Amino acid sequence: MQNPKILVLSGSSRSGSLNTQLAALTCKRLALADADVSRISLADYSLPIYNGDLEEEKGVPENAKKLATLFEKQQGVFIASPEYNAGVPPLLKNAVDWMSRVSKADGKTTTAFKEPVFALGSASPGGFGGVRNMIGFRTVMEFGLGANVLPEMIILSRAGSAFTDKGDLKDEGVSKQLDTVVAALLDAARRRM
Repeated sequence: MQNPKILVLSGSSRSGSLNTQLAALTCKRLALADADVSRISLADYSLPIYNGDLEEEKGVPENAKKLATLFEKQQGVFIASPEYNAGVPPLLKNAVDWMSRVSKADGKTTTAFKEPVFALGSASPGGFGGVRNMIGFRTVMEFGLGANVLPEMIILSRAGSAFTDKGDLKDEGVSKQLDTVVAALLDAARRRM
């Protein structure tokens, strides 16, 4: 049986990002569960801030097209996103906004948000763990883009002290929460094969 293809990314490109740590750990757990997993950084897909005039003048940037094509080839995507002022970080929101503008050769819009199933997570040094961002980002993904987002998600509060030196989670309960997200994503991704 073929293993599902799952893409993992962080909504942050900051060095030392807690969400990049969460993405790395999720990637590791998915690989241990036999997923064909790959991880990317949005820093490698630089995009200008979305502007309709810019799109009309120059078209959709190549990096947005590359991201959309990459998403379309997956059965699952895990996104770990920081919370910025109780909302979605601009790096991540800008990437999905540009990706939503990608058209195929036949004129139809990208299926980057329709093909894979999505799982979300957030790590924050605060007590809310990024849950306010998850509400907003889930709205963007489900209602704005028509994505299938799993109800299971990982909300990691006090994340500055949540990881061991080896990148694992210290708290057993939170670790089990991540296992639940990984299992749900794998199950849903296998059904898309």
